Amino acid sequence: MANAVYSASRYERMHYRRCGHSGLLLPAISLGGWQAIGSYRDDAESKRIFFTAFDHGITHFDFANNYGHPGGASEELFGRILPELPRDELVLSTKAGYRMWPGPYGDGGGRKYLIASCEQSLKRLGVSYVDIFYSHRVDAATPLEETLGALETLVRQGKALYAGLSNYPDPRFSEAVGLMRQRSWAPITIHQPRYHLLERTIEQTVLPTAAREGVGVIAFSPLAQGVLSDRYLHGIPADSRAASNVGNGAIDANRITAERLVQIRALHAVAQRRGQSLAQMALAWILRDPRITSVVTGASRPEQIIDSLACLNNLVFSAEELAAIDRISGYAPAA
Repeated sequence: MANAVYSASRYERMHYRRCGHSGLLLPAISLGGWQAIGSYRDDAESKRIFFTAFDHGITHFDFANNYGHPGGASEELFGRILPELPRDELVLSTKAGYRMWPGPYGDGGGRKYLIASCEQSLKRLGVSYVDIFYSHRVDAATPLEETLGALETLVRQGKALYAGLSNYPDPRFSEAVGLMRQRSWAPITIHQPRYHLLERTIEQTVLPTAAREGVGVIAFSPLAQGVLSDRYLHGIPADSRAASNVGNGAIDANRITAERLVQIRALHAVAQRRGQSLAQMALAWILRDPRITSVVTGASRPEQIIDSLACLNNLVFSAEELAAIDRISGYAPAA
């Protein structure tokens, strides 16, 4: 049972958005346990991060079975913190799809793997259900019907309240939504794709489908793993993710090229003219789109959460600002 004291004003400043056509509301900013939390920060510091987030209206915490080092560490860490938080005020999500244990049943989209993974995640988190359970990736070797059938089973068993997909490009995303509807199975409520102003593939694929089908969208890696922040304006800091290569899928220092540095410095200048940090502008740029339900960010310090939340003070972009961002990022809008 929760025994901590929380800010009485925690819901006053946060923006909550409906997840597609569902009854689920998510905060505009969500907190994930992908890299910065889960064996990368101790329990005390992680608790400060999660409690700061909750005190500022962040009610959605996002995990996957393979987050942390070793895989599962992020869920285990949060499971130790969760008893001090009010569970019914939170949305917890987790995923399965990537390698978790040896042998032929340790990853993918098969029914055995997905259901076993969910059971393991529930134990690590110390809960009887998660609010959202995702298929973390497309498994081309497994029939889509089998993967979706496993999500349906978990929802019908009450182990997940909503079914989600992550990293499903079209046409696979459209096929999945249609199959769930055709079978009268639990609908796909949310899609979690990679999206930031330097990676926009979903604008021609996922976003139109989500809008048409009434599916929510939560963008992961909105800051391109820290590239779209002030961290790399002057090169690669010694304590950065790019330098340490720590974390699942950590950014490679080779991606911080001279050309990339020119880009982020130019974007930083646009942000400064808007009165925002580069990170705040990058988050605001995503959230300006009404098809986006939330962005899931990471944090290695509580102060990063407070800085990110300031993006909500200005989500409006002029045509000139958007054109400048497109030009700098090398993006050509569709005719």
